[in-house]
Amino acid sequence: MGGIPHDSYEPKSNAEKWVERRLPILGLMHATLTIPTPKNLNWMWIWGIVLTFTLVLQIVTGIVLVMHYTPDATLAFASVEHIMRDVNAGWAIRYIHMNGASLFFVAVYLHIFRGLFYGSYKEPREITWIIGIMIYILMMATAFMGYVLPWGQMSFWGATVITGLFGAIPGIGGALQTWLLGGPAVDNDTLTRFFSLHYLLPFLIAGLVAFHLWAFHTTGNNHPTGVEVRRTSKEEAEKDTLPFWPYFVIKDLYALALILVIFAAIVGFMPNYLGHPDNYIEANPLATPAHIVPEWYFLPFYAILRAFDDTVWLVQLVGFLSFGVIDAKFFGVVAMFAAIAVMALAPWLDTSHVRSGRYRPTFKIFFYILLLDFMVLMWVGAMPAEGIYPTISLIASAYWFAYFLVVLPLLGVLEKPLPQPATIEEDYDAHYPIKGRDATGGAAAPTPAE
Repeated sequence: MGGIPHDSYEPKSNAEKWVERRLPILGLMHATLTIPTPKNLNWMWIWGIVLTFTLVLQIVTGIVLVMHYTPDATLAFASVEHIMRDVNAGWAIRYIHMNGASLFFVAVYLHIFRGLFYGSYKEPREITWIIGIMIYILMMATAFMGYVLPWGQMSFWGATVITGLFGAIPGIGGALQTWLLGGPAVDNDTLTRFFSLHYLLPFLIAGLVAFHLWAFHTTGNNHPTGVEVRRTSKEEAEKDTLPFWPYFVIKDLYALALILVIFAAIVGFMPNYLGHPDNYIEANPLATPAHIVPEWYFLPFYAILRAFDDTVWLVQLVGFLSFGVIDAKFFGVVAMFAAIAVMALAPWLDTSHVRSGRYRPTFKIFFYILLLDFMVLMWVGAMPAEGIYPTISLIASAYWFAYFLVVLPLLGVLEKPLPQPATIEEDYDAHYPIKGRDATGGAAAPTPAE
C-alpha cells in the first residue's frame, strides 16, 4: 500500500540545503509535522503523546534518582529515604517517577482498548500492533523491576512470588529462576540485576517506540470510521486529512496539559494513594506480609495467574494428560502470559471485514463486557485468594480468553454490521456540517431567497 500523498520538503536557504544533503533531519521533521492525518480523529487519539511524554519523563527522573540510589540490599532502603529527606526536591522527583509509572499504564491501557474497539490492529497495521504489544511487555518488566528497587516489604515479597513463578516451568524452571535471582533466593544479587535491567529497558522501549511511530507513519493513522484515506490523488487525500501541525499537535498538547494538571495534583496531594503502606517497611525475609499484592497495573493478570488452581477441571485434565508435568502453578503462569498473547493475535482472530466497532452493534456489547471484565479482574486481583474471589477470578478469566478466541472469530461470520460511510470526508461532513457546504464538501446550492 502506498503512502498518503503529501507535500515533500524543499530546503530554501543554503544552510538548510547543506544540512539536508548530509543528514536529512529537517526533511524528517517536516514529514512528521505535516503528515496527512485523518481529520475525524476523536479525543481517544491523545494517548500517543501522553505515552511519549511519560516515557521521556520516566527516563529523565530515573536518571536523576540513579545519581542518589545505592543498589545494595543493606543500603537500598536507606538510600531511598535519603532521596526523600535530604536531596533537594528528591521527594518530588521520586513521587513523579513513582506515579509516572501509573500514568504510563493508565495511558497504555486506554491506548490498547481504543485500538481494540476501533480495529487499529487490522490490515495493514498488524506489525504496528505487534510492536505496541512488545512495548507493553517491556513496560511490565521495567515496572516490576523498578518496584523491587526500594527494597521494602512488598518489593521483596513481590519479587519472591513473581520470580518463583519461573521455577514452575518444567525442566528448566530451577535453573532459570536461579539465573534471574543470581542465587538461590531474593538477595543482593537479585537487586543489582534488577537495577541494571530497570535502567536499560526504558532505552529499549524508546527504540521500539521509534519503530512504532515509523510503522504507523508508513501505513497512516487509523481513525473512528475505519475506512482508509483515499490515496489515488493528492486532492482526494486532502479531503480526508489535515496536516498533523498545527491541528492535531495543538489538540494533543491541550489534552496533555489537562492530564498533567491532574497528575500534578496527585503527586502533590496524594502521592501514595496507589502504593502499598508495607513498602515503607524495610524488607525482612523472616516476616511475610499478610497479603502480598503487586502494583495495581499488574492486578488483572495476577488475578488470571491465581484463577487456575488445583480445583479447576481444566487444570486437572491438563495435568492428567501431561502425566503431572504441568501442574496448577505452571498452568497459571501459562494462562497469565497467554492473556497477553491473545491480544497480540487479535489481527488474525478478528474475522470481521469491518474495522471500526462503531458499525458493529453486537461487537459493542461484547467489547463493553470486556472492559467491565478487565475492571473486575483488577479488583479481584487485589483480594485474598479465598472465599468467593477465586470463583470470580475464574469466571472473569474465562471471559477474557473467550472474547479473543471465540467471540471475535464468530462475530466476523454471524454479525450483521451497520452501513459504513464511503470516505472519511463523508463521515466528517455528517458529524460537523458547515453552512454553505453540501454533503460532498462542495458549495451548497443557493436557495431562492439568496
